[in-house]
Order: sequence, then C-alpha cells, then structure tokens
Amino acid sequence: MSKLIIRDLQENDLLSIWDIEQVSFPAPWFKEAFLTEMDNKHAMLKVAVFEDKVIGYFCANCLGHESYVLKLAVHPDFRRQGVATRLMHETMKELKEKGCVFMYLKVRESNSVARQFYDLFGFQIETVRKKYYDNPDEDALLMMGRL
Repeated sequence: MSKLIIRDLQENDLLSIWDIEQVSFPAPWFKEAFLTEMDNKHAMLKVAVFEDKVIGYFCANCLGHESYVLKLAVHPDFRRQGVATRLMHETMKELKEKGCVFMYLKVRESNSVARQFYDLFGFQIETVRKKYYDNPDEDALLMMGRL
C-alpha cells in the first residue's frame, strides 16, 4: 500500500471511523466518545487514508512518559495489508518524540490475532483484568511495550 497516508484525525473523518468501529468491535464506542477524544489535549488520533478513503484509525493518550492505546482498527477489506502496522509505527514514533517511554493497552484474552500483532512490537502481558469486557464477558490482558 504505497499510497497509504497516515494523518491526524479530522472531524469529517468521524462517520468513516465510526463505520469501521461498528464492524470491528463487539462493544463499539459511541460517536460522542470520539468527539470527546478530539477535545482531549492528551489525545493522539490518527487515520489511515487510501485513495481518499479512511480505512483505519488509531486513538491513544499520552500522559507524561506513558501512553495508552484506546483504539486501533482497520476496515475488514484492508486488513492484513500493513495498515495497522503503519498506524502503529507512525503513532509510536510521534509518541516517543513527545517524551513517552511506555505504551499500555488492553486486549481481549481470546483475540489471538491482536495479541500476535502486539507481540511483534515487543508488548508483554503485565496483568489480567478479570471480566473487563462485556458482550461477551471476557478477561482483558493489560500489555506494556517500550517506545
């Protein structure tokens, strides 16, 4: 995907990312959650654009030397093509430039694809949060990686 562009989220991207959100998560965020993050001074919101179409997004917060992945999703038609990897690399680089050293995230215990993806970036399981997720009830793995 040589024509893939990673850029900051803009308000007119919200409908596209919300559509991706709906097909990517069993308990999707409400549209208002994305608006709230847009107003958060600690938020870093990126989108992946291919041929003028938003095909993925990354939401993170940076607080001091720690960052937190809130959301990472790619439209199903564009998965396994390096989009999430580009989003991750470029966001991690920018977070590091802001002084972040650690990145934390939570992932469903059953989500082996996401876990393998995060393993590629050196993330390790720190702890388990019992029954963290709903729809269905499931434990979350809290993972940490160094930037």
